[in-house]
Amino acid sequence: MAVDIAFWILAAIAVVSAVAVVTLRDVFRAAIFLILCFFTTAGIFVTLNADFLAAMQVLVYIGAVAILLIFAILFTRDVQQGNPSNKLKVPAAIVGVVLLGVMVSSAVTFGWPESVYLPELADTADIGQRLFSENGYVVPVQIAGLMLLAAAIGAIVLMREK
Repeated sequence: MAVDIAFWILAAIAVVSAVAVVTLRDVFRAAIFLILCFFTTAGIFVTLNADFLAAMQVLVYIGAVAILLIFAILFTRDVQQGNPSNKLKVPAAIVGVVLLGVMVSSAVTFGWPESVYLPELADTADIGQRLFSENGYVVPVQIAGLMLLAAAIGAIVLMREK
């Protein structure tokens, strides 16, 4: 019962912070709410007994993506001016409402599963064994690391004064 209450509280905070990310004009505050949304998502993973996903959420999204985003915002000139107004706000809102309607109608039509099937791959040791075994994903993980390094070098090059 307490886990269910924690789940719904975290879900409400995640939704509110996601809406704040989209609606705030101040880019820095929007990034702070994005970090809050990432934290609440990690908390939701914990309530669902997905500890590995929660740890990856904290390490990858909060530890890397959010910090890189904060640094990029801090090094950007004229960040106090905020986002310029966009003439596509109304069409984007309409598309968002339509997608929300489709998701809610499909959830109501098809129902929610009573129990989620958890495969035998439940602990972190099994996940690591499958990821880095001979037929695993070592090369894609290394390529992703190289791409992140190239993005960081590109950001440094773009940040330099000419």
